[in-house]
Amino acid sequence: MDKEEQTEVVPEEGEEGVSSLSPAERIKKLKEKLQICQKERQDYLAHAQRYKADYLNLKRECGEERLNILKFANEDLLRELIELADTFELAFANKHLWESVSEDWRRGVEQIYAKLLNIFRQYGLTELNPLGEKFDPLKHHSIMVVDTPRAAADNVVVEVVQKGYLLNGRIVRPAQVKIGHH
Repeated sequence: MDKEEQTEVVPEEGEEGVSSLSPAERIKKLKEKLQICQKERQDYLAHAQRYKADYLNLKRECGEERLNILKFANEDLLRELIELADTFELAFANKHLWESVSEDWRRGVEQIYAKLLNIFRQYGLTELNPLGEKFDPLKHHSIMVVDTPRAAADNVVVEVVQKGYLLNGRIVRPAQVKIGHH
């Protein structure tokens, strides 16, 4: 006989009338109780697994949100710097006036502008210069429609009035454009 079979099943406190049961009936009751305990254990395990999965999902979402916050934290400052870049480009656009300034001064201003563009790249800001592209209202802001003799230029950007900018793939400022119409 096994040791398990030899041990007497002692009823727990609070189980009235168990001592009057036969050993077979006691074993049956204990097996039922064991099944209930095993089911409860499974339920608790399932809950724990769900809570753990929820926690891991929340942790991942918080991490993604934190990365997005970091990616776009400088957006307001970069918008201000975009206006500064526009001012540089306006200065460069007037070729006659620009060339009349001393060459050393021009080189200094161009170097400052290059450093500004480097800061843009460093923080994930890229130019959106859609000249010749199909008009996309999500990326471009049409300020004028221009008649064109060619049908191929229909609904195509024929002039960029003001460059647009993307910050880590998201539009910060749409390009202001003139689109062709045939």
